[in-house]
Amino acid sequence: MLKPLTKDAIGGDYSSELSVQDYAKKVTIEGVQLINLNLFVDDGGALAEIVRFDDQGNLQILPEFKVRQTTYSQMLPGTIKAFHLHYNQEDVWFVIPQDRLLIGLFDARKDSPTYNKHMRFVLGAGRAQALYIPRGVAHGLANIGHQAANMIYFVNQCFDANNPDEHRLPWDILGEDFWELKKG
Repeated sequence: MLKPLTKDAIGGDYSSELSVQDYAKKVTIEGVQLINLNLFVDDGGALAEIVRFDDQGNLQILPEFKVRQTTYSQMLPGTIKAFHLHYNQEDVWFVIPQDRLLIGLFDARKDSPTYNKHMRFVLGAGRAQALYIPRGVAHGLANIGHQAANMIYFVNQCFDANNPDEHRLPWDILGEDFWELKKG
C-alpha cells in the first residue's frame, strides 16, 4: 500500500499555488426551481419530455404556471444576453441537452429573504432540466462554448411590444468576470 504524501512533499514552486475547489452547496434564490426531467438515451438518439399540461392548461411540473407563449432561441458562441427582469412574467427555460448555456440569476426583490443573492450554473450539458424563474429575479445567459446553443422557453404572459414587461439591467452588473469561463 502506498503511503499518502504530506504537504512538504510538494515543491515550493507549486505548494503556494495549491487550492481546493469549493464543493459546498451553492446558494439558491427563493422561488427559483431547477426541475430534473427524464432524458431517455438509446442507440438511435435521445428523448426528453419537456412539459405536460393538466386539464386547465397549466404545467404539471408547476401547477400554478399557465403557459401563454412558447419561444425558441438560438445563441451563437460568445453571446451574452443579460440581465433583465419582469414585474408580471415568469419564465420556464429548457436548454437542449446536447447544448450548454451559462445561466446567471440574481434576486432583485427587496423584500425577498435572498435579496442580492446570485446563482451561476450551466443548463444543458447532457442533462434535461427545466428552470423556473419567478418575477423579480433578474436573469441572463451566455454561450461560452464554441458552437451555437438552443433553448425553448415558456412564459405566462404574451410579449407586448407596445408595453414590454422586460426591464433591462447592465450585462456586467455582477462584474464582467461573472460571464467568463472559470478556469482551473
